[in-house]
Amino acid sequence: MKQKDSTFKAFRIEDINGNYQGSIKEMEFGILNNNEILVKVHYSSLNYKDALSASGNKGVTKNYPHTPGIDAVGTIVKSNSDLFNFGEKVIVTSYDLGMNTDGGFAEYVQVPSEWALKLPEKMTMKEAMIYGTAGLTAGISVLRLTELVKPKDGKIVVSGATGGVGALSVSILSKLGYSVIAITGKETEQDYLISLGADEVLFRSDIENFDKKPLLKPLFAGAIDTVGGVILENIIKSTNSTGAVTCCGNVASPKLDLTVFPFILRGVSLIGIDSQNYPMELRKKVWNKLAHKWKPKNLDFAFNEIKLEDIAEKIELMLKGNLKGRIVLSFTE
Repeated sequence: MKQKDSTFKAFRIEDINGNYQGSIKEMEFGILNNNEILVKVHYSSLNYKDALSASGNKGVTKNYPHTPGIDAVGTIVKSNSDLFNFGEKVIVTSYDLGMNTDGGFAEYVQVPSEWALKLPEKMTMKEAMIYGTAGLTAGISVLRLTELVKPKDGKIVVSGATGGVGALSVSILSKLGYSVIAITGKETEQDYLISLGADEVLFRSDIENFDKKPLLKPLFAGAIDTVGGVILENIIKSTNSTGAVTCCGNVASPKLDLTVFPFILRGVSLIGIDSQNYPMELRKKVWNKLAHKWKPKNLDFAFNEIKLEDIAEKIELMLKGNLKGRIVLSFTE
């Protein structure tokens, strides 16, 4: 298929003498390789990994210039794959998108067809990016947690609750009938967290100052942790017998200072969550749940919609920890 124009717009990060600067550039279309698809992007979303890529973090992106954006949803305009046809609506998240492969902060993305899945029925493209990788990560976390912990077992605590993964986890768990405690460092966001479905709000400073003992009084039946560090340590030490804790982030710290006592004396399970390379069949299962019985009633409440020219400002706010909920990047008129 011949494109309407020979170029398209993208938010490009350039390394200028060690300073990483972003701006909107005109990009030329590349040659579509075997088993690749070209997707006209309708929506993308902003994730913390995108902000790291935009700031020159070589652990995320090795080579520049580069287009961040680990999420995209749109319509296939060209396909060299047997998996998809022209006109199909697809979601592309994680794998290498937006890391070392140009990502969703652009009007088009060119990716291996194995990275894409069909947009589920009863899910709009905008809803797909309100979820994005954050929603997929929250969904995987909820899936694994609910395998071991049921609503009758007690309260579930969610850390980083005003962030994308945390906010969506609170909403999904609440819809599934769990009693949820939300942890936040933002004392002004109690009403927001209650509106998402939290029954209680615990401030980060409180849980950071728990006793240093190797085991603490059991408080939680389970947890979804998005931050790591001392908060994760104290959650694990405060989890009930045979409880489960999922772990998907390290913004506080990648290190844990723990004994094995929570695991061998209480049988607590620590479950790592990796959404980047999660198997496609299981991805489809999670996305279909997000489209149907897991969809929060207040999904539209938990996002802000922006345009490409607004993305630089939002990246700066995210790096400073001054965003809440999800940021959806729209390419629609």
